[in-house]
Order: sequence, then structure tokens, then C-alpha cells
Amino acid sequence: SHHCTTKVCTATPLLSCSKRFGHGSIVHPRKPPPAHIDMPGNTEDTPFDFSAEDYEQIQNILKKYPLNYKQSACIPLLWIAQEGHNNWVPLSAMNKIAEILEIHPMRVYEVATFYTMFNRQKIGKFHLQVCGTTPCMVRGSDEVFRAIKDYAGISQGQTTKDKLFTMDEVECLAACCNAPMMQVNNAEVYEDLTYDNTIELLKALEKGTAKVGSQIGRNQAEGVEGRSCLKGGIPPPPPCRDFDALKRELQEKKAQDGK
Repeated sequence: SHHCTTKVCTATPLLSCSKRFGHGSIVHPRKPPPAHIDMPGNTEDTPFDFSAEDYEQIQNILKKYPLNYKQSACIPLLWIAQEGHNNWVPLSAMNKIAEILEIHPMRVYEVATFYTMFNRQKIGKFHLQVCGTTPCMVRGSDEVFRAIKDYAGISQGQTTKDKLFTMDEVECLAACCNAPMMQVNNAEVYEDLTYDNTIELLKALEKGTAKVGSQIGRNQAEGVEGRSCLKGGIPPPPPCRDFDALKRELQEKKAQDGK
């Protein structure tokens, strides 16, 4: 039955799933569907282990939780795996995390498939996460997408042939005042982007000289003219009505009406 087929594909990674589902979901053209798809270098038998430094970090994380709540460390361990594995988490890494946390692998799979910050297939060295939400769109995010297309030759969900860049459109990344912007590798943000400085940014990423933050020299979230409101000294208080004069005016009017 359809129900049984879905259950098999979700619980047991099978190559035949790729024939049923393809290599991207309807919701997201690059993200694989929840069912795992065996790919070269990403199968249950692909060797994976954490480094000695990773294990030391993992032990420090586990100390934060009671022994019967080790599952709470699932997200931090997935992040360690991704950072140490070229920005993606293979199936075998999820299985290793389940072993460390002493939980069923499905408990790790359901976390990794829920959060878009975890990449379950290989991506480029620089994951360009370009915001396309309304403030960035109004401020020119289309020009950012066009610059990436012109320079790197990739569109939404695509990776360059040299595996240097992967580009995805994402939702709000909380830098609306400096829109448009992009985040790279779930970490640094680059703001005040234009067509020209986006191309310069991509070149700088290649060279390792990219400057984090505003690309037009803006100081944090200040206006483009900088701090200007106090340059003329402390402004006077807002005007307020003279209530004594108003009282006299009312009394004089009352006196006139009495005559």
C-alpha cells in the first residue's frame, strides 16, 4: 500500500526512493525529501567518526544535560558534525550521533529533516543564503540574485561545478534595516548589498578577504548619514501650551460674555 511504501522509505534508506521522489522536494528544489536517498558517499555504510577535538567538545556539551536527557544534545551534535564535514551531515553521522546519545536513529533523522540549517547532501564551500522576504525584496534582493547568477552561474538551489558556491533563497534573517542581505554558511551576514558589491563579495569570499557586515561602510544599523541628530547640540524640548496664558484668555472671554 502507499502507507507501507512511505514507511519503508522513511525508516530504511533505499536507492529506489530516488526514483519515487527525485532529488529535491516540491517545497525546496535543493533540499531532499524527508526520506533518505542513498547517494555516493552518503549511505548507511559510509565511514564517519568525530575527531578527538570534536569528542572533547561533545563531552562538554553532554555535561549540560542529565543522563536521561542526553537527547537534548542532538542539535549541537548535528552542528558539530556539519561544521567538521564540509558543511553537510551524512546519514552515517546521524547514526553516530544516535549511538552517542543512546537513542533510536529516527530521533536524529526527524531533527535533521526539520531544520533547514542542516544540509543532508553535499553543498558548496560557501552556502549563500540570500534573504528574499519583503524588506529585502523591496530594497533590491532581485539584484543580488541576478549578480550571483551572472558571476557564479547558479540560481535557487544550485551549486557551481567547482563546488565553491551553493545558493538558496531563505526567509527573514533579522537584518531588515540593512536590507538586502545574505548569510553565508549559517554564520556571518553581509548587508547593504547591491548588484556590484555582491559580485565583489563573491570575489572576496574566494580570496578569503570578505568583510562581514555592511558592504557600504555603514556603522552597524545607523542611518547612511551616520549620527546626525545631536550634531547641532541638545535639541530644545517639544513646544508646550502656556496654560497660564490660556487660563487668562478664558477668563477674559468669560468676562466679555458677562457684559
